[in-house]
Amino acid sequence: MVASALAIKRGCIKSNLSMMGIQFTVLRGWIVTGIYAATVAVGIWVFASVMINAPAAWAMFKRIGLSAPGSASRPIRQHLVPVPKTSRTSDSSTRRGGCGISTYLEQDVWPEDDDENNVGGGHSRGAIMTKTASAIAAFVLAAVGTATVPTAEAAPCLIVTLTGTNAGPPAINGLAGPGTLVRYGDDANNCGAVKLQFDAGRGTNMRLSQVGVAPAQLNAIFFTHMHSDHADGFADIIQLRWHFNSKGSKLDVVCSSDAVSTFGFIISCKKFVAHIGDAYLQSGEIAQRHSENKDRLTGGPAELTNVVTFEPKNEPQVVWSSGDVKVSAIRSAHIPGHASYRVDTPAGSAVIGGDAGNDVAAPPRATSTSGQVEKLAKGVDVIVHSTMHPVMKDSGMPALIFYRQSGATDLGAMAKRVGAKHLMLTHLAPQIGAERVGPWKILGGPLTEADYRKAVDASGYTGNVVVGTDLVSVRLPAK
Repeated sequence: MVASALAIKRGCIKSNLSMMGIQFTVLRGWIVTGIYAATVAVGIWVFASVMINAPAAWAMFKRIGLSAPGSASRPIRQHLVPVPKTSRTSDSSTRRGGCGISTYLEQDVWPEDDDENNVGGGHSRGAIMTKTASAIAAFVLAAVGTATVPTAEAAPCLIVTLTGTNAGPPAINGLAGPGTLVRYGDDANNCGAVKLQFDAGRGTNMRLSQVGVAPAQLNAIFFTHMHSDHADGFADIIQLRWHFNSKGSKLDVVCSSDAVSTFGFIISCKKFVAHIGDAYLQSGEIAQRHSENKDRLTGGPAELTNVVTFEPKNEPQVVWSSGDVKVSAIRSAHIPGHASYRVDTPAGSAVIGGDAGNDVAAPPRATSTSGQVEKLAKGVDVIVHSTMHPVMKDSGMPALIFYRQSGATDLGAMAKRVGAKHLMLTHLAPQIGAERVGPWKILGGPLTEADYRKAVDASGYTGNVVVGTDLVSVRLPAK
């Protein structure tokens, strides 16, 4: 009797333990399923945010034994399924047994995890869920980890290129008319995010094409003054922009507002731009080209310009900006309305002096250079400036023309005072190798690069001197 009672008791205990084991297994299954579902949700969110880091995540997948999507390795049993359905059944023997425990068995309707049902040769359901949860967690960690690692930013850079170095209207040795291209960006875009052209003498478009810059890529053109040698190439640039990019953005044209001469006439950059296409309109070309392509503006190239004018002052003023690039202007002497410019960027700065000279038209004066340009150039990296060699004084050039330009030695002295690292001489008068400047024959014969360097060296300037020729460039920082 006692033995029978002990047997029944042991049976109840064993049954209770069995039931508890089943309940623990079920509870564990639901915990794993909950973790699995939560991890999937987080994984999807991170996946959408940091997909670019997928390679690192797939590498972790492989390390824990799962295949990346699209791989040729063994397929795993589909695991992205709804939470398993269950059927609740009762067992009267356990419900009404002598142990006094009322129990319901939770039975999965999933196939048994044996080799016969696991036809893919893969993992069991529990193993799949565990590995899947681990894989998603690994993906999250890899993606978040790689996303938070700081990436090196491309270094900003500035390139100053002389697109034309000829002096005055005469054509000499195939050189283009005065112009300077300033490009700013970073190493990733070859310093080409912003492209600014300062003056556009004859042949500017040809020079731009040699450095891979099309008219439609220019962000703005700045004019220092309205002399033909500085502006002849503008019609070519804006006509081509109209021809091929009429539906594109307008080109900013930045220059001084109308200036009245002491003789009563008006120097007007605004009118110059407004009438830049008149010859093509009058010739009938605009109408003819428009008949071929209706995208072309009927009013001609002037309709593709956005003229931005300013009143030149004796103090620098910002006249144009875009992102990290700021352009300032200041009044300078040469002809009415003449202005000089400064470009400031995170990579460096450049001053384009144009044909600026001293406010005092002739000696006696302390220097031939402009006091305003010197003010604008304080602390600048690069100075680009027109240059007159002293030899021209004795070569028959009229004093008015000779004295209204800055001399090479005085430019060196100014560059030294403002701390400029680079002095780029352009608009050279006379040109290297030329026997004359217009009608004026050079006394002593053609000059060499060494002659210009000697003139600058006399000032005591020890920075980098660039004796300009077309397409010579200075890059900041140097590469």
